[in-house]
Amino acid sequence: MDWQPWLVFAHILGAFTFVLAHGVSILVALSIRSERQLDRVATLLDLSKLAVMVAVFALIFLLLTGIAAAFVGDYWGRRWVWVSLAILVVLWGYMGFRGTMYHDAVRRAVGRIGIYDHKVTEAPPADPAALDALLASPRAIELAVVGGVGLLAILYLMVFKPF
Repeated sequence: MDWQPWLVFAHILGAFTFVLAHGVSILVALSIRSERQLDRVATLLDLSKLAVMVAVFALIFLLLTGIAAAFVGDYWGRRWVWVSLAILVVLWGYMGFRGTMYHDAVRRAVGRIGIYDHKVTEAPPADPAALDALLASPRAIELAVVGGVGLLAILYLMVFKPF
């Protein structure tokens, strides 16, 4: 049995699932920029956190099926595979750090505990002034642009296999 089409199918399914789930988080990041009600921002951040968890599992599935497809298709000698993997790893690190740090700061500003606040047992008091400053920053746009450009670069490499 030829596993290559099934692995590519699973890889594309992982990609669609990732984009769908992570799209929720991107829309939340962009939509809260105009929101100032603390409870509403906190609720949207909770939705984003759930969507990111689904996106992370989809990304792991995407990565594993892509690696398996590269083995079965004997693509490891092709540079586009390595460049795609490098872009993915850099994006994962960049977005994971910059995005989570930003959203944790917004969570603290609305009086919630952030994802990286492992040792914190009590939520901080809400800080509307800090929230205004964070939501006025261009960070959400930066993350959307960097992630979008990275996704387009990987998509280009996957479809056209230029080298």
